[in-house]
Amino acid sequence: MRSDLPTDADVVVVGTGAFGLAVAVHLARFGAGRVLALDRFDVGSQTSPRAAGLFKSVQADYLRTRLAALAIEIVRGFEKDMGVPVPYVQSGSLMIARTERHARVIETEIAAARRWGVTCDSITTAELVRLAPYVEPSTVQYAAYVPEDIYIEEPSALLEAYRLAAERLGARVLGHVPATNIVLGDGGVEAVETPYGRVRTETVIDAAGAWVRAVGRMAGIDLAVMPMRHQLAITEALPGTAATHPITRIVDAAVYVRPCRGGLMWGGFESNPLALEPTNHGEQFRIDNLPLDFSVLEGFAQAVRDVVPALADAPIQEHRGGLFTMTPDGRFVAGPVPNVRGLWVLSGCNGSGFSFSPALGRLVAEWIVTGEPSYDLTPFAPSRWPTVWDEATLVQAAIYQYTHYYEPLEAVDGEQS
Repeated sequence: MRSDLPTDADVVVVGTGAFGLAVAVHLARFGAGRVLALDRFDVGSQTSPRAAGLFKSVQADYLRTRLAALAIEIVRGFEKDMGVPVPYVQSGSLMIARTERHARVIETEIAAARRWGVTCDSITTAELVRLAPYVEPSTVQYAAYVPEDIYIEEPSALLEAYRLAAERLGARVLGHVPATNIVLGDGGVEAVETPYGRVRTETVIDAAGAWVRAVGRMAGIDLAVMPMRHQLAITEALPGTAATHPITRIVDAAVYVRPCRGGLMWGGFESNPLALEPTNHGEQFRIDNLPLDFSVLEGFAQAVRDVVPALADAPIQEHRGGLFTMTPDGRFVAGPVPNVRGLWVLSGCNGSGFSFSPALGRLVAEWIVTGEPSYDLTPFAPSRWPTVWDEATLVQAAIYQYTHYYEPLEAVDGEQS
């Protein structure tokens, strides 16, 4: 038995990535009582610290546009509200197209985003060069600028801020305490079992990242979530690169670039991604064991060499990767699980979980404490899939969403003009 593991909690959060820590801190702030966050590994150590740290205001529908704005607002006000600083860079971002078709895609997106309250507009070649000196504009057909966007240089800084704030507000955050079972009775949650003892609770949030399905299965549910490898690289310092230069998204290549540690970070959404379910690789699998393939990043660097030439030959400072939790419709999974009273899910990052975690963590916590979130999260309901997905179909659906990350979905959930 661990002396720091309580025998009772009002809420147990399983997972201490961005989603798990975000919901824990907001639960504590909203007065949810005894909040306990558990992780089988070191706190905040798996995919979240390997994120790109990008926040994106322009989204495919009204709901996610509002949530993206809320997330940026929370990060900006985190120190004031929580007493813990979160270092962020207000760099703005560029959306770039080199083809007519993708120019129209961006035009359509920013027109909708403006209707939904986002400040964004097309810019000239001269403005593009002024904003982002690392961009070569000769092949750019269209560019738009979003001044509100931010990034977090080191994603681990946000995770540490969440943890510190949660603990200051009275939550317990424990690493190396895996959940081994969720005990059910009379249709609802009764406890979480660990190797160190049972924690009695009536509310559990499955925010276990790439392990979310494994935790769900402890309560008899199978979530339609498939982990997918994503990689990025960071160059050594490059002359003339400033932290305030904007994030650049080259939409036709599905590649993003941002300043990082005096150089440039880049990553992208490959056409043949690797699906990897951790539970198929043994109990000891962790993100450090994820196989990486730098040739994917080299391919992206070559694909955008005409736009960001520095990527092609720059020495590399870091190559890292994590697992995105992809869903068949590209949307988050957030809310209560039907027919299992007290079980909640916060997952389905779909490549944006880190940046949406401030907003979704707040809203799910608010929902648990007050009985209703201030934003309608029905489109993210765990119950939206009426049948269990077979593995092959789920993998194919997840791959489709991953490879079409920069192709906007039809806006059907709460779109407003």
